[in-house]
This record gives sequence, structure tokens and C-alpha cells, in this order.
Amino acid sequence: MADLQMLSELERKVLWLATWTIHHANHVRDNGDGLKVGGHQASSASLSTIMTALHFHALQPQDRIAVKPHASPLFHAIQYLVGNQTRDKLENFRGYKGAQSYPSRTKDVDDVDFSTGSVGLGVAQTIFASLVQDYVRAKGWADTQPGGKMVALVGDAEMDEGNIFEALLEGWKHGLRNTWWVIDYNRQSLDAVVREGLWTRFEAIFQNFGWDVVILKYGKRQQAAFAEPGGEKLREWIDACPNQLYSALTFQGGAAWRKRLLDDLGDQGPVSQLIERRNDSELELLMSNLGGHDIEALLAAFEEARSHDRPVCFLAYTIKGYGLPLAGHKDNHAGLMTPGQLETFRETMNVREGHEWDPFEGLSVSQAQARTYLARVPFTQRGRRRFVAPDIPVPERLSLTYQPTMSTQQGFGLIMHEIAKGGEPLADRIVTTSPDVTVSTNLGAWVNRRGLFSRQTTPDLFRSERIPSTYNWTFSPRGQHMELGIAEMNLFVLLSALGLSHSIFGERILPVGTLYDPFIERGLDALNYACYQDARFMIAATPSGVTLAPEGGAHQSIATPLIGMSQDGLASFEPAFVDELATIMRWGFEYMQRSGEAEPDQMTWLRDAIGGSVYLRLSTRTLDQPKRDMTPELRADVINGGYWMRKPGPNAEVIIAYTGVVATEAIEATGMLGEDRRDVGLLAITSADRLNAGWTAAQRAREAGLAYATSHVERLLSDIPAHCSIVTVIDGHPATLGWLGSVHGHRLRPLGIEHFGQTGSIAELYRHYGIDALGIVAAAEALTPGKPIRRFRTI
Repeated sequence: MADLQMLSELERKVLWLATWTIHHANHVRDNGDGLKVGGHQASSASLSTIMTALHFHALQPQDRIAVKPHASPLFHAIQYLVGNQTRDKLENFRGYKGAQSYPSRTKDVDDVDFSTGSVGLGVAQTIFASLVQDYVRAKGWADTQPGGKMVALVGDAEMDEGNIFEALLEGWKHGLRNTWWVIDYNRQSLDAVVREGLWTRFEAIFQNFGWDVVILKYGKRQQAAFAEPGGEKLREWIDACPNQLYSALTFQGGAAWRKRLLDDLGDQGPVSQLIERRNDSELELLMSNLGGHDIEALLAAFEEARSHDRPVCFLAYTIKGYGLPLAGHKDNHAGLMTPGQLETFRETMNVREGHEWDPFEGLSVSQAQARTYLARVPFTQRGRRRFVAPDIPVPERLSLTYQPTMSTQQGFGLIMHEIAKGGEPLADRIVTTSPDVTVSTNLGAWVNRRGLFSRQTTPDLFRSERIPSTYNWTFSPRGQHMELGIAEMNLFVLLSALGLSHSIFGERILPVGTLYDPFIERGLDALNYACYQDARFMIAATPSGVTLAPEGGAHQSIATPLIGMSQDGLASFEPAFVDELATIMRWGFEYMQRSGEAEPDQMTWLRDAIGGSVYLRLSTRTLDQPKRDMTPELRADVINGGYWMRKPGPNAEVIIAYTGVVATEAIEATGMLGEDRRDVGLLAITSADRLNAGWTAAQRAREAGLAYATSHVERLLSDIPAHCSIVTVIDGHPATLGWLGSVHGHRLRPLGIEHFGQTGSIAELYRHYGIDALGIVAAAEALTPGKPIRRFRTI
């Protein structure tokens, strides 16, 4: 049985702490520059009742929750009361190393399950977290603990985000269950009041996708009034009242409610008497008693939903700014209470000056009662909800049968197939996924070996009907591939959910996703979100660049190498040869599991001990594969970002540095230059990202007094004469490698793709964009003095 009095008191306390935290950040704390800090007092307040009901009663230890970004102050206040947040962090809300503006797994000290901030993504994460929970339990890995509810607190304006509907559709395809979305239907967005009747559209959408819909419109006080004589007329008036008018009357208060109700309803006997029996304060309480602000109604709805595993949407009517003088005003989203309003609010909450941060100040129950209740809150009974899972051993080398001519995409498929054939623990913990490009990104052999995942077994009917097919498309609980529709946002949110399984569910999964490289940009917000949460995954993006010649500009990526360099938490690689790829993937599976300190390695100045995710930019272009032994030294250089394929001599006049599939052109140009330029070198760059990151980190270290700090790229280029020039070439934006000349002050000409591609052959497009062998030679000739270079092709 819920202690409704205690919950009511805690709701008031949470609302006060959240409101005071924002006020303190904006009006009390010295912020130096005088700029507004913000904090969303009104948007936070609308969820005060719902979050109280959930966190202090309804949620169980196995549940996980994504909190609406603007409700962050409420979340931090709740965590403060249960001992997971500190006063120092609250006093520094939105400040340096303080409680974060929006709940963050990586930046906050309190128990954040899912980061939120980019609206819509945390909501979608709960769908995919539920699917991952099903996967983990289907494998028998988490039988010792019950399945939990994946809960999202959703702003009604947040429902405008397109990724929400992509996720809903994908959830339906996979038989989603154990997911709750609580829509904070306060009917106000950042700029305005939402459209009339929007709730009917929400209801229809969720019902069409197989969700239960629970509409929480009226609180218990309103329901009791409806049962009085004349109550049905009042209900009809409330149902017909436009959103803007309801918001305006809420802001104006009891007297305005009385005037409008009597004007509209007139002298109708029972309903007029119903209104007249209440004074202005009581009438205001009645009209603001919406379902989302009634703890008893909320608890009953949550208890009922706990009794089954169907997904549930709770459409909870609320008031933006509930309990505050800002309540209902259409401009309240970015509004802040004035110091005078705060003082009035302080008196209402019985908080003495100087005791604003006291956890139990102003409560009508004793401190001992409150402490006892908080100690028994179900959600916190098992302590912190972050698990630690053991590492999965990775073989010393990933094996495959090399062919004389291969593409990196082909090599990726073969490596995954060899892993699938093996019986090592690594193979059993890999989960692959792809947005309807499984076969065309060379994951078909893996799927044939390991199968597609579903809670129910569905045979491949082509196979059952004995129709010849290359691929076995059988779904079962044993499968290890999660097939998605064509929505890259869903791919990255699923990778985020899979890549947090070790922390959320205590079972380590090594996710591998594939997509076409240009469409990274379609899912970029979700990719950034996944990395921000510190999810761990490997993404193979293929094909890439204008090398995908016949497809034309819409399918030819340009900027993705720069995305790989700039995305925090993501180690980006672009190997040219399959032996490099095998080395990188082996390292990547280990790197994805690391969780050490952020201190940089003293050799590379990279923060490898902390771990992260991995991005492989691959291609369908076949290249002649080198016959060589991957020595430990060469493997280390490949991982660190680059190695000399042909080391320059002491009098080098020019070196060529290349990345990826233009290796053939770079090698050819090196041969052509050797006739007329001295000691030409050829530098293979496997990761511009890691070379650049190590270089900038080493510079910071030297600026901090560590004179010995030297990065891998600085060592690679250390013996090149000052007069030597560098030509860089990549099937991507030239800025990817354009910084190399700054390492030791060499003249440099970066070659690459700056404008949209077009259809044609590889040779035609390389020539058009100046990244063929002749283009490289021309650039080298322009940089270096001497006789003209004889432009001929080596045989």
C-alpha cells in the first residue's frame, strides 16, 4: 500500500529542490560573465508528480528509465534525496563539473540509466534496450534477475521527432514488450501551445503499433467532482476547452476559472452550485487536478501495467510549470522565477532562509519517517544500477584465407565468417545488425552460420520449399543477427543499447553494425548519442567514396573521414589492405571492452586504456594484396595510425601519404616520381584520426612541461628533411590529411574530394578529381623544384 501522504510530501520537496537549484544557478551563484544559465523551471515542474510516483514507489530495481531532458533538475533532486547526488554538484548545476543540464551517464555522478539531451533519442533507446533485454534473456545469460520495464518520460513536443516513429515501427516488427512511455502532455512546446486534439493522434499511433494506451486526464479530485450533480457538464466543458484557454486560465488562477466557467455554463443549477460550493483556491485546485498530477491515479495505472508485458503508453495530462507562478503561461519554457516570486514560493514550501538545501526542510512528516521511507524505496534496493561484466577473450590473431586480390569489404565478410565458424567465446558474444543491407555489406556468411535473432522461431520458407537461395534467413532465439529496416537512426540507437548491455544488464555483448558509408550522416545524431553514452560497438561502413563510381553522388561519401576524426569516443580507421583490417578488427574487439583510466599512453599519447567504439571505412574496390609478415612492430604501427610502405631516404624531396583504396594510385605515383625525384617515400595511413589525436595530445603534454612527449606521427616524419614536400591523397575530403604538413613544418598539397560525386568508372572519377596517379605526380611536381617529371605509367 502506497503512503500517499509521504509521497505528497516528497513531491513538494522534489519540486522545491529542483526549482531552488535552477534559481541558485541563475540568481545566487556568481557565474562571472553574467549570462543566463537557464534550467527550465516550468518544463521540469510538469513532471514532478509523475517522477515522484515512479522513483519513490512504482519502479523496481530491474527497471531502467530515460528522463525527459528538461526534467533533469527533478532527477538530480530525487537522486539527492536517496543519497546518489551531492549538494556540491547541485550548487554547481550547469556549472563546471556540476550536475549536468541533461541527465548524462558519463558526466553525472548520480544513477543515470540513459543519457538524454538530444530529444527523441533517449526515448527510442528504451525500445532497443528492451529488445536487448530480450536477447540477453533468450540466451539464458540473465536468468538470476527478473526482466525490467524500460521507461521513458517523454515531452509531448518531443513526439515531433522523426526517430520516435522509426523506433516505434521497429519495435512492432520485433514484438516489443516491457516498455513504458509516459508522455508529459502539458500541451506546451518551446514556442507555443500544441495543436488541438493531438492526443487522439498519439492514441491512434500507439494503438496501431500494438501498444496499450492509458489516458490519464482527470485526477481523483476531478473524478469526484464529476460524480456530483452537474459534474457531467463540467467534464464536457473541460473536454471541449481549447488548450490555449486552459493554459491561460491556469496562469490566471481561481478567480479567472470562476468567471469563465460561470460565463460559459451560465445558471444551470447543479453545475453552477458545484462551482459556487468551492472558493477560488479550491476551484483552482480542482481545475489543475489533471491525471498527471494525481499520485493515486498514477500509482494505480503503473500497478496495472506491471501485471503484463505489453508495451504501454501513458498519456498523462499535466500543467507546464505546475505548482509555480509560471504555470500555464505560454512563454514559460525559458522563463525563470524572479527573486520575489521565489520568496513567495519559499514561504509556501515552509523553507527557512539558509536551509534551502536541507533534504527534509519544510516537510510535515518527521525526518526519521522520511529517512525510513527513502531507505525502503524499491528502485534503490540493490544499490547502484551499473553492472560490471567480465571481458571476452580475443584470439591473438583473426584468421582468414587471403586471396591475391581482395577488397576490404570482402575481407570484412571473410573475417566475420571465420569468427562465426570458430567455437571461441568471442563468436558467441558478437551480435551483428544492419539496416536492410546485411547481404550487400558482406554479412551474409555470418548470418548463414549464426542465424537471425527472434524470440520465436520462423523458418526460411524458401529453404522449406526447396527454392535455391544463397542465404539461410531463419529466425530463432539462437540467432545472433538483428535485422533492421532502412533507418540508420535505429541502427545507431540499437548499437547504443547493445553496446551498453554490460553496464545495463551485466552481460557483455560485442555489437558489429554495417551500413553504407554515406548514410552515416543520416544517423549522425544517434551515432553521437551512442558515443556520448560510452556505448561500445564496431561499425563497418561500406562502400565509401567516389570509388563507388557507378552509384553517383547520392551514394558517394565525402565528409565521413572528417566525422570519424571529430567524433569523440570513436576510433576511426580506413585500411587499404585486408591484413591491416584483420589487425584492426582484432584490436577493436579488445578495445571495445576496455574501461581503464583516461591518462594517455606515454608512447602514442592516445587514451587507449579507456576504450571506445570503432569505425571501419571500407570499400568494394579490389586491390592486389601485399605478401608480407605482419610483425608485432607492423601491427603496432597499423593500430597507431600509419607506417612506411617505402621509407624515404635521407635526401627525400617528396613523400606521398595515402589512406584507403587510393593505395594503388599512390604506389604507382611513387614509382613514377622515383625517376626524377630523390628518395621518394610512401606513407600508408590507416587512421588519420589516431595520428591526429596522438599529435594534438603530445602537443598538450609538451605545453604542460613534458618535453619528451612525442607522438607516433611525429616519429614517422622526424627524419624527413626540412625541404621535403608532402602530397596526401584520400578518396574523401582532403582536410582529413591536410594537417600533416604542420607536424614538422613541411610544404603540403592535400588531394581528395571536395564536391559531390557523379557516375562514371573509377578511372574516370579519379582522373576528374585529381586523385589518380597522374594527379598525384602533378601535385608533387608543383611542390618540388627540378626538371619536369616524365609522366608515364610503370608496368
